[in-house]
Amino acid sequence: MKRALLIIFIIFIAMQVIRTDQNNTANEKELEIKAPLEVMTILKQSCYDCHSNQSKWPWYSQIAPFSWIIASHVEDGRKSLNFATWENYSEEEKTKKMKRIYQTVYASMPLKSYTWLHEEADLTKEQRSFIREWTGVRK
Repeated sequence: MKRALLIIFIIFIAMQVIRTDQNNTANEKELEIKAPLEVMTILKQSCYDCHSNQSKWPWYSQIAPFSWIIASHVEDGRKSLNFATWENYSEEEKTKKMKRIYQTVYASMPLKSYTWLHEEADLTKEQRSFIREWTGVRK
């Protein structure tokens, strides 16, 4: 039993050597999405950690294997939609992304795995409706 625990401990320590990229690239304000203050407040509270270059990296994001999972979520989120580089999208891309926001904000975003540790990011029904109205997407 002691040997098994020692092996697990050594593997855990060795895992810490594999670092993830947790850099936030410089943000140009003119590229950031423009929205009313109420919308920006909701986006920054519930979306920006994964969907911008302004991610906040909590202490547990420095510990493998959590660091790998969190970095992967952020990378996927930024690829899917990055509010910090919104103005780089074409009008067609912006329209598609607004439709996607309309669809996902009601049921699947933010992720439950994220709100489990960040209760303040969980959206109320009213906030979800507010974001959907803001997108301008019609059913």
